[in-house]
Amino acid sequence: MKINYLFPNKFKKIGLFVLIPSAIIGLITLIVEYEPKFLDFNVPALFIDELFKDKKLTGMVKNNMLNEILGILIIVSALLVAFSKEKLEDEYISKIRLESLVWAVYFNYGILLFSFLFIYDFSFLWVMIFNMFTVLLFFIIRFNWQIDKIKKLASDEE
Repeated sequence: MKINYLFPNKFKKIGLFVLIPSAIIGLITLIVEYEPKFLDFNVPALFIDELFKDKKLTGMVKNNMLNEILGILIIVSALLVAFSKEKLEDEYISKIRLESLVWAVYFNYGILLFSFLFIYDFSFLWVMIFNMFTVLLFFIIRFNWQIDKIKKLASDEE
């Protein structure tokens, strides 16, 4: 079966090389609330709603770009890890890929439903921020766990 929507296998290593440090740095910067001054810029924005100011559709705002840079790095690298071909990509791997993606979406939205019911105010905003990344991360974890199980079964049979 010809699979055209997956990246070549070599992109998985590149993705991991960027994803791991980006995620670690992202978590650390959130915890210690670090925003380096050299990343403060006036940037174009849509739907501006600043506290105690007028709402505008477009304009320029002063923003520290560290969160945006790390968010982009995490999303792009996670996409590379999640959707790069395996060395041996066959129909069974495709089946596991699809099942893992469906499982990750269900699990992610289960957490979101739980959050709607039991988490409120600013804490809910944090759940939503992390929720942007968790579908890909849950997929990567589940898919690789399933692939490792298959490899262990194959090596045990030999």
